Amino acid sequence: MSYKRFALTVLGMVLFFTLSFASFNYFIDPMWTFGHAHPFNDVQTVINEREQKTSEIYFNDFPYDTLLVGSSRSTYINPHDFQGMNVYNFSVSNLSIQEYGSIIDFAKSRRGKEFDNLIIGVDFFKSSTKESKAARSLTGYVTKVSEPFYRYKNLLSLDVFQYAADNFKMSLHNKVTMDRVYNRNNVAQAMVLEEKAVREATQEKIERFRSTFYGDNYVYYPKYKEIMERVRDSNPNTKIIVFTTPISTPLFKTLVEEGQLDDYERWLTDLVAVYGGVYNFMYPNSVTNDLSNYFDGHH
Repeated sequence: MSYKRFALTVLGMVLFFTLSFASFNYFIDPMWTFGHAHPFNDVQTVINEREQKTSEIYFNDFPYDTLLVGSSRSTYINPHDFQGMNVYNFSVSNLSIQEYGSIIDFAKSRRGKEFDNLIIGVDFFKSSTKESKAARSLTGYVTKVSEPFYRYKNLLSLDVFQYAADNFKMSLHNKVTMDRVYNRNNVAQAMVLEEKAVREATQEKIERFRSTFYGDNYVYYPKYKEIMERVRDSNPNTKIIVFTTPISTPLFKTLVEEGQLDDYERWLTDLVAVYGGVYNFMYPNSVTNDLSNYFDGHH
């Protein structure tokens, strides 16, 4: 074989594998930049919800009149269950109250105007100074996805390929093997655990909240109300609906045992003062008493 023919053969092989690699990443679309759906990509793992949902909104049509924003607890709310609203669920893991404004502003910029409705999910433990004082924003993700050739560079990423392979396997076998996955309609689904595993995960979360978020670790963030007012004032023509996330009763009892009941009442009082009312689901009730509604006591 001549040198020239050998070089062309190698080049052809490299080109073939590169195109196959990129085509597979495109076909599965784990970063949600192309928007196509089929049976082999209908289970999508969470890579980084902030980046994935920003990509989806940036590169695809955005015909929604209602925006839902919350933490990972709110990701599991099916946006298609709302009557008379076309809802996009922009909830993300470990959301800080500092991020509400930038998320809403980005979504509004894609819609071209204010939303008719804004649904805000709030978590009590995120009202602490420790969890809320750091400045956080979606701006970095918006900048990243708007860079030239962003979505095409992802097609050549080995990491993206691995996520694509995981998505393909789960879609092929229709089996959820992770805490949270999405379908192509932005509907999240949790992995189903046995009752014993749920009890163990709940106890683990109780101990974590007791040692990390409650007790001496909790100090109510003095600017919480101010930030909520800023969200309200930035959306004067929008109907804002606020709800508290329904943590399990054992986790709520831990809050009381660690001395946060007064803080909890102050939190609700501030929310009502800002928004005129709040749908409160965070208290012992028929839903929160039933641990089968959770996989770890708060999701």
